[in-house]
Amino acid sequence: MRILLAEDDSVLADGLTRSLRQSGYAINCVNSGEDADTALSTQEFDLLILDLGLPKMSGLEVLRRLRARASLLPVLILTAADSVEQRVKGLDLGADDYMAKPFALSELEARVRALTRRGAGGGAAVVRHGPLSYDQVGRSAHINEQMLDLSARELGLLEILLGRAGRLVSKEQLVDHLCEWGEEVSNNAIEVYVHRLRKKIEVGGIRIVTVRGLGYCLEKFAGDAVPPAVPGSKQ
Repeated sequence: MRILLAEDDSVLADGLTRSLRQSGYAINCVNSGEDADTALSTQEFDLLILDLGLPKMSGLEVLRRLRARASLLPVLILTAADSVEQRVKGLDLGADDYMAKPFALSELEARVRALTRRGAGGGAAVVRHGPLSYDQVGRSAHINEQMLDLSARELGLLEILLGRAGRLVSKEQLVDHLCEWGEEVSNNAIEVYVHRLRKKIEVGGIRIVTVRGLGYCLEKFAGDAVPPAVPGSKQ
């Protein structure tokens, strides 16, 4: 999951970035409203953590422009102002959640987990795919109740494919959601991550189909329609 953090307090931004990275998220950070608006209009994210008191463009204006582009990106607002009027204004403009500074880091992380689950299209904490279960809160995966030993990158890859089960996901989309700015990840590296994940989940009869030149598809399982065969595809 890739998060954009728009926060001009460098100490707070650094602390949030380190904490969320340790939880397995890819974090990109900007310190002005203009930079946030540019990033949001040109790149894909799974969540926006937005400070209202940004320089150059207010957080509320960033939010207004985001929703004017018909984006459904989940937004968690951070602000030092805890007035009812500010909360109402942010929520009316399309924010999904609101936290007043100072806040407990554990609570913010819990809200991030809830919002990324909602953005992925499911409110349940545990996503099931045949014998595979994925705990979105604990960020752990099991097959037939046996925990899988997955790296942070493999977990991120599994999250993306599960959220789009039965649909094609391109290598470019995987890079966009797995990687931070300036992080060099080649197509070959993506192939390696997919290969490692495939080996760990195929014991449960779960297939990641490779469509040459296009991307990958996690096949639907048990009772779901299996995607039609695509010429040039392989396991």
